[in-house]
Amino acid sequence: MSYSKILIANRGEIACRIMRTAHRLGYQTVAVFSDADRDAPHVQLATEAVHMGPSPASESYLSIPKILQAARQTGADAVHPGYGFLSENAGFAQACVEAGLVFIGPAAGAIEAMGNKALAKRRMMAAGVPCAPGYLGEEQDDARLAAEALKLGFPLLVKAVAGGGGRGMRLVREAGELAQAIAEARRESQSAFGNGTLMLERLIDDGRHIEMQVFADAHGNAVYLGERDCTAQRRRQKVIEEAPSAVVNPAMREAMGLDAVAAALAVGYQGAGTVEFIVDQNLKHYFLEMNTRLQVEHPVTEMVTGFDLVEWQLRVAAGEPLPAAQADIKMTGHAIEARLYVEDPYNGFAPQTGKILWWQPQAAVANGARVDDGIVQGGVVTPFYDPMVAKLIVHGRNRDDAIRQLRAALASAPLLGLRNNGQFLSDLVSTAEFRNASMTTSLIDQWQAQNAPIFTQALPDDLQWSLAAALFALQDGAGWRPNSVSAFDVTLGCAGQTRVLRVRSNRTGQVVVNQGGQHCTVTVPALPPSGSGELRFEVDGVTRKAWVVQQAGQLYLALNGASFQFSEASAFPDSSQAQDAKRACSPVAGKVSQVQVVVDAKVAEGQMLVCVETMKMEMWVPAQAAGTVTAVHVRLGDQVEAGAVLVELAIDAAKPLDNPPGGAPPA
Repeated sequence: MSYSKILIANRGEIACRIMRTAHRLGYQTVAVFSDADRDAPHVQLATEAVHMGPSPASESYLSIPKILQAARQTGADAVHPGYGFLSENAGFAQACVEAGLVFIGPAAGAIEAMGNKALAKRRMMAAGVPCAPGYLGEEQDDARLAAEALKLGFPLLVKAVAGGGGRGMRLVREAGELAQAIAEARRESQSAFGNGTLMLERLIDDGRHIEMQVFADAHGNAVYLGERDCTAQRRRQKVIEEAPSAVVNPAMREAMGLDAVAAALAVGYQGAGTVEFIVDQNLKHYFLEMNTRLQVEHPVTEMVTGFDLVEWQLRVAAGEPLPAAQADIKMTGHAIEARLYVEDPYNGFAPQTGKILWWQPQAAVANGARVDDGIVQGGVVTPFYDPMVAKLIVHGRNRDDAIRQLRAALASAPLLGLRNNGQFLSDLVSTAEFRNASMTTSLIDQWQAQNAPIFTQALPDDLQWSLAAALFALQDGAGWRPNSVSAFDVTLGCAGQTRVLRVRSNRTGQVVVNQGGQHCTVTVPALPPSGSGELRFEVDGVTRKAWVVQQAGQLYLALNGASFQFSEASAFPDSSQAQDAKRACSPVAGKVSQVQVVVDAKVAEGQMLVCVETMKMEMWVPAQAAGTVTAVHVRLGDQVEAGAVLVELAIDAAKPLDNPPGGAPPA
C-alpha cells in the first residue's frame, strides 16, 4: 500500500495543513481548485494543481469523476479527503479504491456504517455504548415523525441522518415548532447531503459536548488520544475547542475512551475518527455520532499529546501499525482552539464576503500560537464555501495560561477588511461561564436570544476615536480639505456613532485632537507603506501599537484587541444610500434557496420574502413595511451579490419597520 503522491480532495486551511505534513514526510501533493480558488494558498503550496471547474462545490470539489480524473492526470496514487465535502462519502472512498488509489481514511464500509446516524446509533446500542433516547425508524412521513416526537417529549432535536457540521439539525422546544423544524431540516439535509432522511433525538438540556479522538490500524490496534471539549457552540456549530476538558476526571476519561474504542472496533474502523458524546449535568455520557474523518479541532489533541495526527493517517494508510500504544499516550498542559469566521456576531452571525485587506498572523506565531489558515492578505472570500478562514491554537501549562495566550494571539493577529468574530472569541473566553467551565451547548444561543452583553457590539473608546481622527488628518490628499488649512473639524462615523473632532495638524506627524473640550496629542512618526500595516504611535507620552488599513475613504483600525471601521462623512452626502423599504436587498452574497412571494402579492411588515443561502447559513430577507410586491428579480438557485435588489414593493401608508435585513425563517 505504498504511495508517493497525494491528491488532497479539499481546499482552504485543511488542504494546507495536510500538505505541510505530507511535504515534511517527503510526499508530493496535488491540489484541486475551483474558479474561486484559482489563486488560493493551498494551490500555491501544492507540488501540482488541477483546475476542477466552476465555483459552486457541486460542480468542482464534490465531483467524484473530476477528482479521479485529476489523480490520473497527475499520477497521484493516494487521495486524502480532508474534512467536509466528500470526506464522509462512502461512495467516494470506494471509487478511489476501485480506481487503484489509496484512500487515506477508513474503508467505505466503516464510513457507511457510521455515516447514517440512525444506523450508527443502532450499532452502538448493540455494542453496549450508551445512547440518548430517540426515533431511528425508516418511516419518514410527517405524521409518524410527529407521533414519535410526542412519545419522546420536548425538547428534542430533529437531525439529518447523513452529513454533519450542524446542517440538517433543528432544536424543537415545543410541539408547535415541530412541523417547521421537520420541513427545514429535511430541505437543508437534502440540499447539503442529497439525503433528506431524519431522526429524532431527546435533547440533553444544558449538556456538554465532549468527543474522543480514536485511531485504529490494519493490525488490530485501536487507541484513544484523550478528549476534546467542544461545548462552546452556536447553532450547533463549534466555536471554541479545548483539550483536556475541565470537567473530565481520569476515571471518566477512561470510560469514555473505552466506549469510543468499542465504537470504532464495532465497525472494523481504520484511521482517524472522532466519537462524539453529549454529557449531562450528572456527567453521564451518551453517544451522539462518529465522524469518520479528521476533525477541524484536531490541533488541540496534537498540542497536548505531541503527536501529528495527519502523520498517523499517512502511516496507517500505508499499512504501518499505530505509532504509539495506549500506555504511551499522555496529555500534557492545556490547549485551546478558536475558529476565526468571517461573519458578523452582532448581526445574526451573517457571513461576510469580499477582500481581505490585512492578515499577517506572524506576530501570534512568534509568541507561540499555531495558526492554521487558508487565506492570504489581498485574497477574496467568496460565498461558495464555509466562512471559517483560520484557526488559532495555543498551548499553556494550564487552562488559565491557555486562555491568556489565546486572547493575546487574537489581539496580535487581527483580520481587517471583513467583519469577523475575533473580538467575540476574545470576549467569550473572558466570560465567567467559560472560565469556570460551566458552558453548555445552548448557552451562546441563549445569550443571543437575550441580547446579552457579549452580543452588544463594542464601541470605540476616546483613544480609538482620537487615533482615527489623527490618521484622517495626516492622510495625503485628505478629500476636499485644502492643504493650507491646519485646524479643521473631522466628522467620523463608526459602529453606528458619529463624532465631530477638532484637529490641528502640523503635517509632521503630530496632531492635537479636541473631543468635547478634552485635548490629546497624537504623534505618528511614520505612516505604514501604502496606508496598511503595523503602526507605532504616541498619545500624551505613551507609545502604543495598532494595525491600520486606509483605503477608499475608510480606516480599518485594530487596537487593544478590538477592531473598528471608521469612515469620514463626506461634505456632499449621497442620499441614494439611505435605506429604502421599497427595495428588499440581500444582506449577503449567496444562492437564492427560497422565494416566498410573487408579483401582486400582499405582504405584511416583517414577512419573509426571500431566503439567501451562504456559507452553511440561511439568511431570510423580510419586508421592511406592509405593501404589494411589484417585482421579483430573482429565481430559485440564482447567485446574488450582497446588496442586490431581490424584491420591490409598493408600500402601504403604514410606517415602515425599522428592522435590519435578515431574520428568522417564516413561521
